[in-house]
Amino acid sequence: MDIKHIAGFATITKKPEASASLYQKTLGLPLEKQDDYCFMDEFPGAHHFGVWPLRMAARSCFGQDEWPAHVPEPTATIEFELADVAAVEAAVEEMKAEGHDFIHEARTEPWGQTVARFISPEGVLVGLSHAPWLHEHES
Repeated sequence: MDIKHIAGFATITKKPEASASLYQKTLGLPLEKQDDYCFMDEFPGAHHFGVWPLRMAARSCFGQDEWPAHVPEPTATIEFELADVAAVEAAVEEMKAEGHDFIHEARTEPWGQTVARFISPEGVLVGLSHAPWLHEHES
């Protein structure tokens, strides 16, 4: 598998108005709205990806190793971009052979992105993706 870059990242929220307000009004991100989904395309690239143990996040946020029960544990979604549709399909087969379960295998979304999704051990919705428009200027 040859991951090219992070194709997309989105929070998943039960409070979309409050979340959109934070990112759009508070942080000043120029979000567009399509139905109830707020987004922005062509956001400058992701230069960092980390696997942050919950105990470390709890320590950083609350000064203790346990995430407080009264605070929802954080969750998100991330998509990793692959070279083409065949690479997405091959990655799915590779991971299935290793025992990973998928929410859905490679499929093309109405907007043209091919993606397969699974839940990571930490509860993140992970996509293996090919978005053709991200490859338009490759040689």
